[in-house]
Amino acid sequence: MIAAGIDLGGTKIEAQVFAADWSVTDRRRIETPRDYPSLVAAMADQIAWADSTAHTELPVGIAAAGLVNPRTGHAYTANLPATGRPFPDDISRAAGRPVTYVNDCRALTLSEAIFGAAKGLTPVAGLILGTGIGGGIAVDGALVPGPAMVGGEFGHTAAPAHLIVQHNLPVIRCGCGRTGCVETYIAGPGLTRLAETLTGNATTPPDLVRLKDTDPAAARVWALWCDLVAELLMTLTFTIDPAAIVLGGGLSKIPGVDRDLTAALTRVQLPGFAVPRILIAQAGDASGARGAAYAALQAAGGAHV
Repeated sequence: MIAAGIDLGGTKIEAQVFAADWSVTDRRRIETPRDYPSLVAAMADQIAWADSTAHTELPVGIAAAGLVNPRTGHAYTANLPATGRPFPDDISRAAGRPVTYVNDCRALTLSEAIFGAAKGLTPVAGLILGTGIGGGIAVDGALVPGPAMVGGEFGHTAAPAHLIVQHNLPVIRCGCGRTGCVETYIAGPGLTRLAETLTGNATTPPDLVRLKDTDPAAARVWALWCDLVAELLMTLTFTIDPAAIVLGGGLSKIPGVDRDLTAALTRVQLPGFAVPRILIAQAGDASGARGAAYAALQAAGGAHV
């Protein structure tokens, strides 16, 4: 065994143990506790299980939503009872050993750059399109570090003003506390908000996807969503110039989304210039644990594929 990864979500905690070829040799899933002391104890228990399964102390990476303030060590997360607590440090103390804590979107980006859809490409941007919007940047097989550790919070960049004005879209306060974040338009709830604004009906994403090829109103909503996402993709292209942008999250599973977003991005790119490859994450929800495990092995100085 080479490393362990733990995918920590709001409802489940899944630990995975990886062999030297990065195949999963064993996995264990438990429910996510609702209080902080139990959550820390559950994480320590999953780490102990991974060690016992491997018969050795493995490098352990944790992939979880939210942020950790590098100045204070405190977590900032909406789906775990850990905000304001020194969560990674408390896990490390409870487990009796160091752990590597990675935002889940960054973990997916690293996994897909090393093992998945963008293997062999650099730079790589990951973009998670789900109930929220996040991502990450990997260059030459490593996540790009930064002093604030907020690189990849793409959903909290400003929405494109010209589309907001053109379609008379509401400007609302985001859950992060800022106003006008692009996440409020292109995440799952934002897609429903677009439908309600354009058609008067709060159509859910699954219904919109079902109707978009046959219903003109749904097609109009889908086209605007693609245009809004394309503006975010163009921002990533102007700032990072990635070889590929890997899509994850529930909305990435919409059939043809990579094709439609490539077409929308091509329309807004500077004339005659190439656009990055728009790819779908290969490992899906499993990428988080694998990316975190790889980051842990990198931190231990032993990462290889």
